[in-house]
Amino acid sequence: MAIKGEKSRAGLGRKLRMGMVGGGPGAFIGEVHRKAARMDGQVELAAGAFDIKPYRSKQMGRVLCLDRRRVYNDYQQMIEKEASLPAAERIDFVSITTPNNWHFPIARDFLKAGFHVMCEKPITLTLREAKELQKIVRQTRKVFGLMHTYTGYPMVKLGRDMVRQGDLGRILKIVVQYPQGWLIHPIERQGQPQAVWRTDPKQSGSAGCIGDIGSHAENLAEYISGLQIREICADITTFVKGRRLDDDGNCLLRFNKGAKGLLHSSQISIGEENNLAIWVYGDKRSLEWHQEHPNYLYVREIDGPVQVWRRGNDYVAAKSPAAGRATRIPFGHPEAYIEAFANIYGNFTDTIRARILRRKPTELELDFPKAEDGVRGMAFIETVVASSKSKRKWMKMKS
Repeated sequence: MAIKGEKSRAGLGRKLRMGMVGGGPGAFIGEVHRKAARMDGQVELAAGAFDIKPYRSKQMGRVLCLDRRRVYNDYQQMIEKEASLPAAERIDFVSITTPNNWHFPIARDFLKAGFHVMCEKPITLTLREAKELQKIVRQTRKVFGLMHTYTGYPMVKLGRDMVRQGDLGRILKIVVQYPQGWLIHPIERQGQPQAVWRTDPKQSGSAGCIGDIGSHAENLAEYISGLQIREICADITTFVKGRRLDDDGNCLLRFNKGAKGLLHSSQISIGEENNLAIWVYGDKRSLEWHQEHPNYLYVREIDGPVQVWRRGNDYVAAKSPAAGRATRIPFGHPEAYIEAFANIYGNFTDTIRARILRRKPTELELDFPKAEDGVRGMAFIETVVASSKSKRKWMKMKS
């Protein structure tokens, strides 16, 4: 049974200290980050500025039983106070779990202050900001991670490695979908907090559904296939009257090396919960993976039975060391969403440990989304929006 080991985490002699910006009372994703980062017992939450309202930040600090002196009114105060602490006390990295419009300034300022950064996706509000942040990451030489969750699943890593090893042959076509139904009604007008900021251009950016979940589909397609989108023909729609951003999108894709693709994402598809799925077709085999049933990868041949690869078995780890490393529990025990977050945190923090210990991170440790993935994501979002508005059939991916 392929169960994740702790060898790469030996040697530091202490837990890494984590700070957080965002994730205050009532927030969804911040709590997921906190649970995932601490899952393997190698990270402790030490400080935070959890809400734009100071009293709510203090409230969250009490819930989390943090030292009140390290629960801050805003992220600028957090940077100033944490940077002034002795090296043995200050945070090692910060996790940014705010709405999109805050990602760039917070990440920029923490990086320049000498802290490593994990950031929710999309990386920034605009492509211009994403490119600027990528430059800052290079200049500061700090570790930057981007939480594209679905690349953390073991069977996604297995699929990627099958493609890398040539099992599928030449990739011909990629189909990726991400339908949800939770925004079929204008619940943002009723104050539903997750809907309010996601449908607000000032907080979410130029796209709604495409930015929120379409970017996950784009990232998954490029991660598994190893290809990059070169051209897009897009049609995005706002079906709910009065909504300011798109709630449905359909894209034809042209990848490098001649592959073609289809991507659709929706938040008005009634009955759909979180139905992210991908099909990758080569000239030898194809593969299929579903996020709602993540422990199985389906592989098909033209003249043979369907193969079902099941997470946790030794043959998975033998085929893909990355998938084995991302597995914690034996086969037959469901392992999913929070564990995928934890896998990304595990590789991100292992890379930080390597930096502290002054050794070169391994290829497996470096297997997490980075700034360049964020730039690709913002280029995708802005190209889709531009393509949908344009009378041209195809538009080159922005760069």
